[in-house]
Amino acid sequence: MIKIIVGTNRKNSVSKVIAELYQTILKERGAESEILELDHLPADFISTALYENNGKNEGYNAFHSRVKEGKKFVFIVPEYNGSFPGILKTFIDGMTYPNTFRNKKCALVGISSGIGGGGIALSHLTDIFHYLGMNVLALKPKLAKIEQNMSDNLLTNRLYVDLLHTQADMLLEF
Repeated sequence: MIKIIVGTNRKNSVSKVIAELYQTILKERGAESEILELDHLPADFISTALYENNGKNEGYNAFHSRVKEGKKFVFIVPEYNGSFPGILKTFIDGMTYPNTFRNKKCALVGISSGIGGGGIALSHLTDIFHYLGMNVLALKPKLAKIEQNMSDNLLTNRLYVDLLHTQADMLLEF
């Protein structure tokens, strides 16, 4: 089962909309997937589940187990201040090092309100995943000016939709 990670804890995020679209694309191809939302992490996990508290927060442990069982991942990564959200980095830091992501595979999708499509964020995240031993798919769609390319919570830019379809096909073969 492919795990789709919504890379923000913002409520009603565009990232969640893109994650749902990606899940639909995978389903059309017969692939099972599960969306994991960082806003479902326990609010206090930073102080109750990391470092010396590793393994002590049952809510975080359940989330961690769902992530750990994944073999392939899709990260929907919004651009925040020229990088990705701090909650995503903290989530990654809380995973078991190095086993959670080592020798697993992932695809990255960047989204931004600006013109970069989250390219710098994806580059930074790629470096982190390489350090952790995760294999990152080369095609990384960068969905720029995302709000201008959506209507009624639907992605209207045909190129963006085609890129997601192409990436999903590549991920399934990866």
